[in-house]
Amino acid sequence: MTWTRQFALGLAGTLAATALLTAPATAQDAPSGAQAGPSAAAHLTDLVDPFIGTQNEGNTYPGAAVPFGMVQLSPDTGHNTGYDYAQDHIRGFSLVHLSGVGCGLGGDLPVLPVTGDVTTTDYARYAAGFGHDDESASPGYYRVGLDSGIEAELTATARTGVQRYTFPATAKADVLLNAGQSLHAKVATKVEILDDHTVRTTLTGRGFCQDTKAYTLHTITHFDRPFTAYGTWDGSTVTDGARSGSDGAYVRFDTTKDRTVEATTALSYVDARGAAGNLRAEGGRSFDAVRRAAGRAWEDRLDDVRVRGGADGLRRTFYSSLYRSFLAPNIGSDADGRYTGWDQRIHRAQGFTYYQNWSLWDTYRTQSQLLSLLAPREARDMAVSVVHIAEESGWLPKWGYGTVETNIMTGDPVTPFLTNAYQQGLLGGYEERAYRALRKNADGVPPADSPAVGREANREYLANGFAPYVKGRPHAKPGDSDYDHGASATLEYALSDAMLARMAEDLGHRADAARYAARAQNYRKVFDPSTGFFRARDASGAFTGPADPAQSEGFHEGTSWQYQWLVPQDIPGMVGLIGGQAAANARLDSFFAYDRLLADPAKTAREVWVNGPYAYYNADKYNPQNEPDLIAPYTYLSTGQPWKTTDVVHAALTLFTDAPTGMTGNDDLGTMSAWMVLSSIGVFPVQPGYDTWGLSTPVFDRVDLTLDRRYHPHGRLTITAPGTSGTDRYIQAARVDGAPYGRTYLTTAELRAHRSLSFTVGPRPSDWGTSADAAPPALR
Repeated sequence: MTWTRQFALGLAGTLAATALLTAPATAQDAPSGAQAGPSAAAHLTDLVDPFIGTQNEGNTYPGAAVPFGMVQLSPDTGHNTGYDYAQDHIRGFSLVHLSGVGCGLGGDLPVLPVTGDVTTTDYARYAAGFGHDDESASPGYYRVGLDSGIEAELTATARTGVQRYTFPATAKADVLLNAGQSLHAKVATKVEILDDHTVRTTLTGRGFCQDTKAYTLHTITHFDRPFTAYGTWDGSTVTDGARSGSDGAYVRFDTTKDRTVEATTALSYVDARGAAGNLRAEGGRSFDAVRRAAGRAWEDRLDDVRVRGGADGLRRTFYSSLYRSFLAPNIGSDADGRYTGWDQRIHRAQGFTYYQNWSLWDTYRTQSQLLSLLAPREARDMAVSVVHIAEESGWLPKWGYGTVETNIMTGDPVTPFLTNAYQQGLLGGYEERAYRALRKNADGVPPADSPAVGREANREYLANGFAPYVKGRPHAKPGDSDYDHGASATLEYALSDAMLARMAEDLGHRADAARYAARAQNYRKVFDPSTGFFRARDASGAFTGPADPAQSEGFHEGTSWQYQWLVPQDIPGMVGLIGGQAAANARLDSFFAYDRLLADPAKTAREVWVNGPYAYYNADKYNPQNEPDLIAPYTYLSTGQPWKTTDVVHAALTLFTDAPTGMTGNDDLGTMSAWMVLSSIGVFPVQPGYDTWGLSTPVFDRVDLTLDRRYHPHGRLTITAPGTSGTDRYIQAARVDGAPYGRTYLTTAELRAHRSLSFTVGPRPSDWGTSADAAPPALR
């Protein structure tokens, strides 16, 4: 029977008989507690499906990349962010993609194999038909059979994309390199045929959600055999034999005898010399050799997490989420260490790898913590890169793409991102440099000539304790504005102040620490006692906008119902504002539609919580497909009812499946995937920017984490919950290294000090974690 049916039969009308799903609704059946593990697959990469999230606006991509690689070589079908599983024509295989973004970005240099004369330069017109029955993908590899009779295969290294095209027998086998078209606006392009094997391009583009400062990237493509002919085009005019053009080029091969053409494209955000250097450093290998190396890189990465138990579909969903969690941020420095900083000057990374692409409003809540746990070396370099951005450009980033700031989203997400790195011990030698940048960001506003918007409403926030909501205020810079979302911006600022206060205290900046700790209480300034909810205030200080907390005015992609739990620094204080623990639990139960959840978790998740890919607005229920309330299920850990955290989390996990529609909302550079991974293993960062990990029931009988010994002396942490299932999901007891453990959280130091975390589970809630001292502490 299906898990949904099994749940329904076990209900029996009482809490003791309720059962939440421990596998997605579409997963294959498995006996409760079955000892199935990844050994059922030859490799862990066999459990990864890159097509998950490519339909219904998950906005993932199925193409080839290595962990955190600069290149993501993937097909574009016409969707604004690249690939849509529902579409049936491929316009090209382009170099740059971001997993799960909501606006068009990347898609640079779409390349497509065709046959015959080049009669159009518009990739929407020459797009090739294809079908999913002749398409496949795995980590580091993608292939598709095109209706033209051409087979295309893709793989990648960190800084190159490698293509193999198998043509029909023809004297006119062409490869089109369309420099002038992408997923966003092109400002300028240049194409050069360097010799009978090599094409070079320079691409300048701009735009992510709104107009932004332009960035430039450089490519060089080397083919494994000489062209028989070539040409370039400007606009729609194709000139055969031309060696330079503004918008694109074609190169031709005779495949009447040898039908296969391989090409390697190297990318650099620095200059043409950087692209050529990356080609020398990482090119020169056959397609098959690169594919094998990419597969090994992914197997090594995934092998750090070994799970036992759970249905086949759950394991596929889990490892696919783990895979997506390692796709970004992306390497930004060339093989020689050079990179283009946000000051648009060339720098050289010494002692670290420079990273770029920062969806911080999303990733500071889940993905940055997962990387600090499973990929601390890379996470350190990422944090160091952000410090260098501040030192080179003058200000910390908000939402950075490549070499530029986009100013998308609001609040102050970079502070909890960096304080998390500090709390995880990843900023050794950079502590004071990071603190100086954070202090400048927290206490100031970037000047008009800076591309950064920073804490845009900081003057008013520092003076009055809140960011005002100023309806219709013109944007001073491209991107989003904190003034458009004053209530939520205030909450985000206060959260960041709390995290910075802890870092300041640790570093001995006690006056700063006291000042930031006081500001962390500013969430109270936007609490309206007349409604019992947060509410926007105008510049005069008056509460403004709808009194209905289910309305979104003054909040970014959410409502007061969803933002009321974004006070992880002081849940007890928030509970006090609401009216006490009983009132808080009643409100949480209403927010999660808890009674309906117990009766039918999957239906509640899909029909009550989620009503569409971008249904962010005007709701009074939990929205597990968007960021503002990702930590909300863990609030029950602080209100004396920790079993309800497991109930809600396991219901939300039903939204993740092993189908193209199996991503809940945009993945946002691994944010939602990381939520799935952390929630599945039962350890979740409940105070973003600090070192507190909340506990809930894992969905697997056993999870073995292999950890970096430089940060985790034992090198391994094992989490067990024997018999965990849809019916037996409630924690009866917990042990750490065999000793009884009654709190609902662990600190990072405790995670590192111990080898095992074990849960005893059963069919009914227990009193585990309900004592007064069991809850995560407030950061006051």
